[in-house]
Amino acid sequence: MSNSNPKIFIAGHRGMVGSAIIRRLTAKGYGNIVTRTRNELDLTSQAQVADFFTQQKFDQVYLAAAKVGGIHANNTYPAEFIYENLMIETNIIHAAHISDIQKLLFLGSSCIYPKAAGQPMKETALLTGVLEETNEPYAIAKIAGIKLCESYNRQYGRDYRSVMPTNLYGPGDNFHPENSHVIPALLRRFHEAVQRGDKEVIIWGSGKPMREFLHVDDMAAASVYVMELADDVYQANTQPMLSHINVGTGVDCTIRELAETIAKVTGFEGKLGFDATKPDGTMRKLMDVSRLAALGWSAAISLEDGLRNSYQWFLNNQDHLRN
Repeated sequence: MSNSNPKIFIAGHRGMVGSAIIRRLTAKGYGNIVTRTRNELDLTSQAQVADFFTQQKFDQVYLAAAKVGGIHANNTYPAEFIYENLMIETNIIHAAHISDIQKLLFLGSSCIYPKAAGQPMKETALLTGVLEETNEPYAIAKIAGIKLCESYNRQYGRDYRSVMPTNLYGPGDNFHPENSHVIPALLRRFHEAVQRGDKEVIIWGSGKPMREFLHVDDMAAASVYVMELADDVYQANTQPMLSHINVGTGVDCTIRELAETIAKVTGFEGKLGFDATKPDGTMRKLMDVSRLAALGWSAAISLEDGLRNSYQWFLNNQDHLRN
C-alpha cells in the first residue's frame, strides 16, 4: 500500500473530536478511513480489538475514543472512568504495536496537569503535583495513555505521539441542559432566552474566572499536523519521556467576556446577571502552546467565528437535541 493513501483507523469517530478529524482528513484528500461504532466493536475488549487490528492491517491510528463526562459524572462513576479509558487505550495501543503499525496519535486532556500547576501550563508540569480530585481517575487514565505511547516508542522504536487539547467546542458538542460544558450550555441558554423574550440571563459565578477555548476544527487540524510531522522535527522539539504536545489558542478570556460574545452571536440584547453564590472553580486554566508554535502550528479560528459556527450547528440540529 502506498503511503500516499494510508489506511487510517479513527477510534471514536462519532465523538466531537473524532468526527472533526474525519472532516479534516477527508478535506486533505485521505480516502481510506475506517470506522466502527460501539455496537460493531467493543474497544474495552482486548480480544475484539486484537482480532480487528489483525484483520484490517492499518497504517495509522487516531485514538480519539474515550469515556467522557462533566464533574457530576466523574464524581459519580470514578470506577467506570478509570477502567474504560485505561482499557480502550491499552487495547488499541498494544494492538497497534502487535500489528506493526508505526504511527499512532493519542488524544488526551488538559486535566492531566496538577491542580496547582503554574499558568500557563507547560508540558513539563506533568507529574509535578496533585491532580484535581473530581476528575483524577480520568486524568490518571490519560496520563497512562501518554506513558503507554512513550514506552512503546522507547522499547520498540514506535512513533506514537500524544496531543493534549484545552477546552474544546464546536459541531457535535453536547448541548444537554444539565450536563454540557460552558459554551454549549450558554449558547443554548441565550438562544432560549431570545426565544422567550427574556430581559436578563443569569450566569453562574462571578464571571471573573478565565478560560481558554479551542474550536474542534482547529483541534483536528492540529492533530493531523502533528501526525504528519517529519520524525526528526518532532523529536527535535520533544523528549522521549516528555513527548506530549499541548494544543490550544494560548489566549484566554473571562467568563463574562465569553457570555458577552455569546449574547452577540445569539442576538440577545438583554442584561447579563452573575450569581456570585455559585462556585467559580479554578480562576485560570491556560495552556502554554509554545512547543506547538515551535513546530509551526497555531490556531486559526477566532472565538467569535467559532461560536457562530457552533451556534449554527446547534440551530441546524435542534430537533435531535431536544432532551
